[in-house]
Amino acid sequence: MKILIFSLVYYPRFIGGAEVAIKEITDRLDENEYHMITLRLDKCLPKVEKIGNITIHRIGFTGKCEETADSLKFPLKLNKHLLPFLGFLKAISLHKKYSFDATWSMMATYNSFAALFFKIFNPKVPFLLTLQEGDPPEHIKKRARSVWPLFKMIFKKADHIQVISNFLADFAREMGYKKEISLVPNGVDFEFFAKRDEEKIAEIKQRHNKGEKVWVITTSRLVTKNAIGDVIDALPHLSLNISFLILGEGYQKKELMERVEKLQLAERVHFLGYVPHKEMPAYLQASDIFIRPSLSEGFGNSFIEAMASDIPVIATEVGGIVDFIEHKKTGLFVGVKDSQDIALKIEMLLKDVELREEIVENAREMVREKYDWNIVSENMRDVFVDLKQSANLP
Repeated sequence: MKILIFSLVYYPRFIGGAEVAIKEITDRLDENEYHMITLRLDKCLPKVEKIGNITIHRIGFTGKCEETADSLKFPLKLNKHLLPFLGFLKAISLHKKYSFDATWSMMATYNSFAALFFKIFNPKVPFLLTLQEGDPPEHIKKRARSVWPLFKMIFKKADHIQVISNFLADFAREMGYKKEISLVPNGVDFEFFAKRDEEKIAEIKQRHNKGEKVWVITTSRLVTKNAIGDVIDALPHLSLNISFLILGEGYQKKELMERVEKLQLAERVHFLGYVPHKEMPAYLQASDIFIRPSLSEGFGNSFIEAMASDIPVIATEVGGIVDFIEHKKTGLFVGVKDSQDIALKIEMLLKDVELREEIVENAREMVREKYDWNIVSENMRDVFVDLKQSANLP
């Protein structure tokens, strides 16, 4: 099949769970030909290039893009609002050249309006919508209120919807989608995260002066929904030898750094910024506990990456997290916005070695058996086959 992908942003400049999913799946399902329409934003990025098995077509105006994709400032932010129209026009142009067999839009956001417009003008080309949303449904609805009829039409015009959690399947139904839904979760490169590089782990520990300290780590965008501030607020309730490593960037960084300063925690909270994906396993394996006390979560790749890396996970019982975390079996739950409970659960994992080891083992085996990208990609192959059959393609 020739598949046209619509994505808000993509590698190598902008990488999140959705972008990882696209690349991991398309790298493995190389029997298809893939093209992608996405925003350029950064003037250093070429307009057209091939990454993995996808030919990337970047559109929109550019500038010096120092922000993350969810914290763009004016005028770069205007690109998001232009994407529905520029993306549609680019799709029409590419379709004349390549004659696509299907379209695939990642998340019901700005890029999906372009996919919707393309579907309206090309009704015979099947449209696959993937839901990876992490924001609460009420927040998504509020944001889409000014274009509500069109937003609902994204769901109703989709020929097939694939979701990464039961939580998002419910959201799709709520938005009026009545056809079949495929639940195919995100995954993890299990071997990559499970393999230990003791030399690299030791180097990281030395670089950041771990010594006898306990490291609590998060790999998260620094945005409101990930509630990183709640972990910072928990630190005063914990032993002085417990430090917090924050890997990631986002619009909340300045606010979080000010909170650290106010609580006099500069020696215990370390903002490490963007860390290349290839270094992520060693950082996780050098640490003792992974935590992200999310306010909402569509799925949460970072959790299963930590599980594959053999460290216990602390999370909140929200959204798609409940699909893979069972309290005291594959992780620990804490209350939402409850810093004292966070401190309590960290202490529990440090004191109860048997519980910690049981959680780590159960979680690792669950990820290996259910969430490896090789397994996930095979399930996505079935989705594409169904899409192909629905279009009566040979």
